[in-house]
Amino acid sequence: MTRLADLRFRAATTFQRHVANPLTRRLPGHTLLETTGRVSGLPRRTPVGGRRVGDSFWLVAEFGERAQYVRNIKADPRVRVRLRGRWHTGTARLLPDDDPVARMRSLPKLNSAAVRALGTQLLTVRVDLDG
Repeated sequence: MTRLADLRFRAATTFQRHVANPLTRRLPGHTLLETTGRVSGLPRRTPVGGRRVGDSFWLVAEFGERAQYVRNIKADPRVRVRLRGRWHTGTARLLPDDDPVARMRSLPKLNSAAVRALGTQLLTVRVDLDG
């Protein structure tokens, strides 16, 4: 990873961890992804932008496998997604062969623009929702 990419990663994750995520987690209509902490075993809720398509929820992780929620998914793919105030259980799948830039064209535009602007290692994630 280049020095500039590492700087962007550190700045963005610090801002998200201490400012953006605590605020957005409290918004009742915002989409949340709940993973299980790979070390703590505790629920970890991360605000995400994505879209439900049928029985799947799609999103793009801006920092790929460096994202904490992606690392949690690798340890335990069982997740929950809060969509429009309702929780859904599912299994997350990392899709490194999917084109994340093309995928973002079908996802919410504002979030996709932020992911493109800040992201350094885009990775598509699909959550297959249970029933």
